[in-house]
Amino acid sequence: MAIILDAMGSDQRPEPEISGAIEAALQFNEEIILVGDENVLNPRLKAAGVGSLPVTVVHASETIDMTDKIEDVRSKKDNSMRVGMDLLATGRGGAFVTAGNTGMAMYHAKKSLSDIPGVIRPALSALFPVKGGKCVVLDIGANAECRPEFLVQFAVMGSVYAEKMLDKSNPRVGLLSNGEEAVKGNTLVKESYPLLASCGVNFIGNVEGKELFGGEADVVITDGFTGNVLLKSSEAVAKLITDSLKIELMSSLNTKIGALLAKSAFRNIKKLIDPSEVGAAPLLGIDGLVFVGHGRSDSRAIVSSIRQAKMALDSGLLPSLRTAIQNALGK
Repeated sequence: MAIILDAMGSDQRPEPEISGAIEAALQFNEEIILVGDENVLNPRLKAAGVGSLPVTVVHASETIDMTDKIEDVRSKKDNSMRVGMDLLATGRGGAFVTAGNTGMAMYHAKKSLSDIPGVIRPALSALFPVKGGKCVVLDIGANAECRPEFLVQFAVMGSVYAEKMLDKSNPRVGLLSNGEEAVKGNTLVKESYPLLASCGVNFIGNVEGKELFGGEADVVITDGFTGNVLLKSSEAVAKLITDSLKIELMSSLNTKIGALLAKSAFRNIKKLIDPSEVGAAPLLGIDGLVFVGHGRSDSRAIVSSIRQAKMALDSGLLPSLRTAIQNALGK
């Protein structure tokens, strides 16, 4: 099925979306539906030489800005995010991708698609680079305030995501805390611990940052406030290290020679920590495949986002999530 792409989502819209859609159509041989102002998109597509590639446009006359609130968006009935999610709801495509406003993506997803039956709150997840591979972390920003039962459902959905997208059998689930012992943590962590231990997932207990990045868990659960701080702090530290390393490597002839000799190693490290390699994060719990990328997404990040959406569609992620939630409710 087609992948629906919000062409007016990123900070540099619509150039990254147009370039990414063309590249994705070439790579994956899938129809890409660009949603946005046809008067803007069609001339750019023609200039880019889209030719016979399966890239089509569905018109949406309005755009959501990163600063928009719900009261602003309510008057924008024909915005690209709403039109795209309505297309998904009617079966015109199999997944929706946007690099737009995360809060408004959640708002429109719940209005156009609703939640998977039984889900209390959807969660935004991310794939963190860790020792030996990737780790699913959720929530990373959709729910700043959480109750223990939210975290239980996050664990169930995160486990399914790790199984389908990372090919992890019986994924290890950890609860983010300030200590490994069961008595550590704030009230939310302490109350969530026994519920997670009995909910049917492979719960390994509390984990700290060192266990997360050490690859000792496949899924790490937390509230959206903590998860968002963790995500942004991790990205900032990674950038600090790479920027500092670049300065040091260029500081003398000897270090420049060393950098040249180790070029492939540095390239691999950059690929490991580059957010563009993953692209977008799924809204787990929405009754549809919705992926939200960063506003700073470039064309490479857009292609990666479409790849994630295609993998989720091909692997049957959504029906597996529905089944897992129903089984969890029956316990």
